[in-house]
Order: sequence, then C-alpha cells, then structure tokens
Amino acid sequence: MNHALTLPDECTQESFLHRYQMVRSKSLDICKYIEIEDYAVQPMADVSPPKWHLGHTTWFFEELLLVRFYPGYQRFHAQYSALFNSYYKSLGTHTLQANRGNLSRPTVDQIIEYRSYVDVSLVRFISEHTLTDEMKFLIEAGLHHEQQHQELLYMDVKFILASNIIDTQYAVQPLQAAPEPIHGWSEFAQGLYQIGHDAEGFAYDNEKPAHQYYLYPFAISQTLATNGEFLAFIKDHGYTKPEYWLSQGWDWVNQQHIQQPLYWSCRDGEWYECTLYGLIPLDLNRPLVHISYFEANAFANWKKLRLPTEQELEVFLNQTSLTAEFAHTTLLHPNNAQNMYGEVWCWTSSQYSAYPRFKTFDGILNEYNGKFMCNQFVLRGGCVATPDHHYRHSYRNFYQPQQRWMFSGIRLAKDIV
Repeated sequence: MNHALTLPDECTQESFLHRYQMVRSKSLDICKYIEIEDYAVQPMADVSPPKWHLGHTTWFFEELLLVRFYPGYQRFHAQYSALFNSYYKSLGTHTLQANRGNLSRPTVDQIIEYRSYVDVSLVRFISEHTLTDEMKFLIEAGLHHEQQHQELLYMDVKFILASNIIDTQYAVQPLQAAPEPIHGWSEFAQGLYQIGHDAEGFAYDNEKPAHQYYLYPFAISQTLATNGEFLAFIKDHGYTKPEYWLSQGWDWVNQQHIQQPLYWSCRDGEWYECTLYGLIPLDLNRPLVHISYFEANAFANWKKLRLPTEQELEVFLNQTSLTAEFAHTTLLHPNNAQNMYGEVWCWTSSQYSAYPRFKTFDGILNEYNGKFMCNQFVLRGGCVATPDHHYRHSYRNFYQPQQRWMFSGIRLAKDIV
C-alpha cells in the first residue's frame, strides 16, 4: 500500500504509547490558558472553535483506527461521526466549517470526556495488538494531524481573543525586545537540485516523491522582512498604489478596506500589534507576521525584489540541519528575523500543485492533501506555533492568497544575473 512511510525498528508499542500520550496531552495544555467562553467562539468562517479542534482530532483516531480495527468497539456517541468529520466525503456527511460555531452541544466537558474515552480505548488497543504497518501509519498520521491542529489552535485562539473589544491576552510572561537583524544574502548557483522528502520517517504525500528541479542563479535574504520594513511600505502609501498589486489583490485591498497587516493598529499616532501576549507596541526589529500573499507580493514589488519559489526556499532551508532547536517552546510570537526557519511560514510564489509522479495516500487519507491543490500558494519554513518533531524542510504548507490569520511572513529573493 502507498503509505509513504518507512518506520524504524524502534517504533514499538511502547514508543507509540509514549508519543501518543505526549501529543494528545499537548492539545489540552494549549487550552489551559483560555476561558470556557472562548472554546465555542467562531469570529470568522476560517476559524474553528477550540472545542471543535479537540473533538475532531479525537474523531480521527476513533473513526480511522478504533472503529475499523478494534473488534467490539462502541463509538462514544453515534452522532459524533458526522459532527466532527472535517471534509472526508468518503466517510459521509459533515458539518460545514462556517457553522461549527453555531453548536452549543456537545459541551466542553462532554468533549473532554470523549477524548478520555478514545484515549483509554486506543492505549488498550495499542497494548493488546501487534500493530500492522497500516495501523502504525494511521497512528503516526493521526499524531501529525493533531499537531497540525495544535498550530491551528494557537492561530484560532489568537483570532478569537483579538476579536474582543476588551484587550486581552493568552500568554502572561513578557515578550523580550527583538535583536536588530544583520542583513545579508545567501547565493545559489544554477543547476539541478533535489526537492522533496526522501528520508526515513513520516512525511505527507504532497512532499513526495523526491525529484530533480532545475534552478537558475538566485539569492535569498538571510533575514525575514521586519515590521520596520513593512511600516516603511505603509508610510510610502503602498496600500494605495495599484502598480504594486496583483489584480485580485488590488480588488481585495479596496473591497475589504485593508490598510495594514492583520493585528496592527495605530492609536494616537503610535503603532501597536495584537499578539498572544496582548496588545503591545510595534517592535520594528521583529519579523513581520500575519500577512497575506497579496500583501507579500506587493511588498516584494515595492522593494524591487520578489518572493522565492518553493523550490528555492527549500534549497535555502536545507542549509540548516534539523538537529538545531526548532523553536522556543515558550515563545508564541516571532522575535528573531535572523533565524533560518521556525519563526514564520514564508510565502512563496509557487501555486500549490502536485510534484511529478505524485500519488495520494492510499485509502481514507487519499483526501488529505491532493484535493486542495487549487487556488492556493505554498508557504515554507515553519513558525513559532509549529510543534516540535512535526516540521521538515520539505514541509509544504498552503493557504489561499487572501488568508493571513496563520503565522505567515516574508523572506525575499532575487535573481543573480
């Protein structure tokens, strides 16, 4: 079967149990710092209520593993099968994403009980069974799926809290001032480069197969675009000059009355940024974050530069070993424009499409990635909300060009003549 996963010998029941429990507990840990009222709020269609994330990630293990492979297993609640299905058409009907915030039931307590019920059942299942390759694959995929939703939890909680009239915050510790970045360029020669995942361990189907890709000479900035640089774009009336904007971007800016990045505000002539640390003065040295593709492309045009392709950015990222610390586990806002990766997801100019000879996952998970390869752009590099042991330099994130509630930023590129 095309599971696209090579598991090392040490992937025993014990290691699976430990990893499962660690990942599952992290989702609840993220929610410890919000109030019960925050769990059910959906301020826009892209944002899902936190309680839905907790339910849906549990549904994944129940429907794809326990219902299929555990003889005698009884679902926690018959209606949860459709309620917490996100988009898997092969598994039947599901609640529309925009309507997830309309549901007051199940309660948060009931969803926590659901998680506990499934966790106990899956731990027992792992302990009692010799896991087949398919079972191991689905457990591993389920854990990475939950880690994706942990990043989404941070994104959605931030949007929920920022939507309040009363200034509020998630993190209580202070955010240190950012160091001044040292600007420079990394240059790369013309030639064939290997792109995509070819190592052992888990990778999504959209990262494969590894293949050769020809690149012309290029350079990529060693620093991320900063708040200060983008503020200069604003002060130069960049949002009002159509020559910088794609046609659809120009329509978006004017129809939505966009004048600054998401979470920025100007009060009495001073700029502020809403973060998970609350509303704080805009630090000009911090990496720019929560920017749309349209804004990123316009900024690059204003700088007389361009966005990198996803292949160029992967080559740039591959300079850095993943043995380095991925992200500060307590840092919930980008703070170092000099980092090679792990601060913000960087927009690329590449539309999200299949690699040569791409094959979807077999079975139920064939709907995981391929069906979304339309009208979206690829982002690379991870962010401060990306969980440990989840990221790879071949990781292809993707969003629609107007979206910006994710931790998205800019790393510029240029051609070498």
